[in-house]
Amino acid sequence: MKTLSYSYTEAFAQEMDQNDPLRKFREHFFFPKVNGQEALYFCGNSLGLQPKSVKDYLNKELNNWAEMAVDGHFHGEDAWYHIRKKSKPALAEILGAQEHEVVAMNNLTVNLHLLMVTFYQPTKERYKILIEAGAFPSDQYMLESQVKWHGLDPDTTIIEIKPREGEHTLRTEDIVAEIKRHGKELALVNMAGLQYYSGQLFDMKAITKAAHEVGALAGFDLAHAAGNAPLSLHDWEVDFATWCSYKYLNSGPGNVSGIYIHEKYAERPDLPRFAGWWGHDEAQRFLMEKGFIPMFGADGWQLANSNVLALAAHQASLDIFHKAGIKNLRKKSELLTGYLEFLIREISGESGILEIITPENPSERGCQLSLLIHQGGKAVFDEWYQHGVVGDWRNPNVIRLAPTPLYNSFMDVFRFAKILEQSLNKFA
Repeated sequence: MKTLSYSYTEAFAQEMDQNDPLRKFREHFFFPKVNGQEALYFCGNSLGLQPKSVKDYLNKELNNWAEMAVDGHFHGEDAWYHIRKKSKPALAEILGAQEHEVVAMNNLTVNLHLLMVTFYQPTKERYKILIEAGAFPSDQYMLESQVKWHGLDPDTTIIEIKPREGEHTLRTEDIVAEIKRHGKELALVNMAGLQYYSGQLFDMKAITKAAHEVGALAGFDLAHAAGNAPLSLHDWEVDFATWCSYKYLNSGPGNVSGIYIHEKYAERPDLPRFAGWWGHDEAQRFLMEKGFIPMFGADGWQLANSNVLALAAHQASLDIFHKAGIKNLRKKSELLTGYLEFLIREISGESGILEIITPENPSERGCQLSLLIHQGGKAVFDEWYQHGVVGDWRNPNVIRLAPTPLYNSFMDVFRFAKILEQSLNKFA
């Protein structure tokens, strides 16, 4: 990509917006208000905005329920019995997967537990799990409980790899070296795809390759990567992954998760799993007989029938993603986050008040920038909020800002810069 010369001027931001081929997608979303004014919303990494089309998608299913009741499972344009299939094309595009490798179901931590049943089978010789230090608490708690379930000690089983002294992010060579160091004992690498606190996008291809070379498996929590960073899970030969849909996928608070399972496991009925009715061969499902026969691909890990209303809200956003195109979104994301980075560095200068701890290299991050606040602490975050900036505070002293390409503009970033300039003068 040709290097762009950014400028801290309103005219530059307006010109970038005018030339943005995705600018009209902003109109597809509702923006919250702070103190009666439309917010500068940079919190898509925590909860994405509501698509205006969600009500229509939900009303369609509510009408089907009202008019057909139980017959809605088998009749109508999108019969509920097969409703999960509707989200597969968009999910496959977003995740870089085959359609049979993905399915929307459950919630993220539930899916992590279910995937561990299959992909974490410790032996006396090979039982350790590698994860990044400071992983999101749900991942930490999940792994701790899984390890204990197998009668193992989390302190000696879970390997937490930390950045080097004085650094905020992990070097890929250090992750690979740690995988090799524990090679014969390592059962699983189970990291985030994109680290929630630092905003670092891990090299999942290299990590997966290193894990496989020592005989371990590789799975990723993509909560902060799905819909945000470029993914090629199938080509990278990632064994499994899960994500949530309420951050960059804009599907509503706590909405449905999904799983990816590489196609090499698509026809493996021998694999251990917690089975459920909806994962059973759908051609024989209503025979109501004993003997679980898993469906082909990721569908064979389903438990219960689909949450139709949740999937309707999910589909509203996925259809927008499909129209925008994940490659187009990534191109804008690099420009938009690059502009935010430029303005922060331009304004903060040598003040020492804040430090960007997210990697500078666009290929090593998504749209999020994490700012380490050295002076003022949470008062800085509160000051920004009073001026309409919705970001995310994470203890002990980090503010996360995520200019999301589907609905944020260059003028949003410019307006934030003016607020940043005022606050630095106050807290200097």
